[in-house]
Amino acid sequence: MIWNVRINGSLAAFLGSWLLTMVSTLSIGMMVGGIAKNSKSAGVIASVLYFPMLIFSGATLPYEVMPTVMQKIVSVFPLTQGIELMKATFLGLPSENVWLPIAVMLAVTVICAGIALKFFKWE
Repeated sequence: MIWNVRINGSLAAFLGSWLLTMVSTLSIGMMVGGIAKNSKSAGVIASVLYFPMLIFSGATLPYEVMPTVMQKIVSVFPLTQGIELMKATFLGLPSENVWLPIAVMLAVTVICAGIALKFFKWE
């Protein structure tokens, strides 16, 4: 029966992966705010960064149906890694390499937050 399907995921692992995904994507927004000259250019930069990441990360189009070359290109997006990690933790799927998504998202967080701190200025 379809009603007897069990999900053996971990709520704590899912929430941790969600939090890491949120922090890494928000750090990109902090970086945009730090490097943009004004709010108009910040909106343009954010759109150029976020829309391709949203469309090709697996949130709207399934990652598995993309060509292999495209999968390799979009695998550097923190949202792609976050969605893969959240999917694995929520569904309880075995994750061959859980450290790769974590490392990608932590690296994006550190790099983008560092750039944001370096270029941020009060006006």
